[in-house]
Amino acid sequence: MKRRSILGATGALLAAPALAQPVAGGRTVRLIVPFPPGGAVDILARLLAERLAPALGQAVVVDNRGGAGGLLGADAVAKGDRDGTVLGVISVTTLCAVQYMTARMPFDPARDLAPVSQITDGALLCVVNADTARRNGWTDFRKLVEWSRAHPEQVKMGSSGPGTNSHLNIEAINRFANAKILHVPYRGGGPAINDLLSGTIDMMFDVMPALMPHVESGKFLALAVSSKARLGILPEVPGMGDFADLGLGEHNLVNWNAIMAAGGTPAPVVARLHQAIQAVAADAAFRDRLRPLGYGTVTSPTPAALTELVERERPQWRRLVEISGARLD
Repeated sequence: MKRRSILGATGALLAAPALAQPVAGGRTVRLIVPFPPGGAVDILARLLAERLAPALGQAVVVDNRGGAGGLLGADAVAKGDRDGTVLGVISVTTLCAVQYMTARMPFDPARDLAPVSQITDGALLCVVNADTARRNGWTDFRKLVEWSRAHPEQVKMGSSGPGTNSHLNIEAINRFANAKILHVPYRGGGPAINDLLSGTIDMMFDVMPALMPHVESGKFLALAVSSKARLGILPEVPGMGDFADLGLGEHNLVNWNAIMAAGGTPAPVVARLHQAIQAVAADAAFRDRLRPLGYGTVTSPTPAALTELVERERPQWRRLVEISGARLD
């Protein structure tokens, strides 16, 4: 081998173990999911944990802490060990919106959570019961909005609960498009989907994995996504930017997730975790596994950039909360 080739090979061999530098002496890392097993965030966390373990050189286990719309799990992260062994997959709603819905926050997101990196972004999918849509002539999202104006509160939209991004999204659509869609909160997405299948409610905006099997079976029709732009995975489904004539041209609800550690985790540890997450996110196989969930893989260039993103988005989410009137007290 030529000298340059030998040096290049040696550098590659040295780089791999250098990346796998464990935190906290190699103790097991808990990746907290603030929702029950089986949902999109849980699947994301398990895919991440599987790849984060070799990137860090230590065991990473998923710990489901569902309840209170994600607050219980986020609180467990906020009160976790400050050595990098407790991480959480925390949603934009928890980071930017929930504090405006309750006077009894168990933690301060800005003080008690240490940003590591954004990991995904995505949008909510609007689906309607196919039989109801055919009966009422809802051939597209525009027809649905127009029908709701003529029949106030007769279009019933289910969500997984008050204050969820689905709830905030539909209230914004009602405001901006002068739609008259009735929000019907459920205790979780599963019961709402069952009622949408039976025709008890008419529509949902929710995450894609739970809805797409019913779209593919023909039970649901997909009419729109909550982001301004269309999604690459569903290029035929309009985004809100396609409905500027309805007043929705600037509406852009993007549901992103971030990896957070406990506030006070030392900066070198946060930097090490950020490095490992960047390595995982660069893996094409990881990105391909997330795509069917409706997630794009997006990371923060630095932990500070995630702090800036949260601060930049808080005013938008505060406005959505004010529009919705959502309260969790």
